Amino acid sequence: FADGHQCRNSDTTSMLASTVIHSTGAEWDGKFIIASTDWLSTSNSILWQGVNGINNPCPLGMRLPTAGEWQNESNSWATAADAFNSPLKLPVSGYRNGSSGAPLDVGSNGGYWSSSVLGTKTPLLSFSSSSVLIFPGTRSFGDTVRCIKDQP
Repeated sequence: FADGHQCRNSDTTSMLASTVIHSTGAEWDGKFIIASTDWLSTSNSILWQGVNGINNPCPLGMRLPTAGEWQNESNSWATAADAFNSPLKLPVSGYRNGSSGAPLDVGSNGGYWSSSVLGTKTPLLSFSSSSVLIFPGTRSFGDTVRCIKDQP
C-alpha cells in the first residue's frame, strides 16, 4: 500500500504492525517500521506469494520474482554494472536499515526482494561493484521491489 512508508525519507516508528491490511490512523500508518527482524508483530510468510499474495506490492497481474528466478536472471552477472546493463536495468538503489531506518549504500549496492521464503527471512538479490549474490534478507530492511508480469 503506497501510504508513504516506502519513501526513503518517511518518518519511522518502532511500533510493529499488527495487521498487513492498511490501517489508516494506526501508529505505523505511512511510516517505516524499525525493528530487528520483522515489521509485523506476528510474522507471516505468505504475504508476497504470487499475484494473489495477501500483501502483494505489485499492480494487478504482476508479482515479485522468486529467488530461483532472480538466480536464473543473475547467473551471468558479476557486478552491479552487469545488473544495470541487463535488459532489467537494475540500479544501485541501496536500502533502508531495518534497525534505524537510515538509507544506506544508495549508489553503490542494489538489493531486490524475492517472493520466496527461507524460514523467518526472505531471499533477496544483492549486487555491488564486486559481487552478485542471493542471500536471506531480514524482513525489517527496506529493499527494493521489482515487479514482473505473471506467466500463467
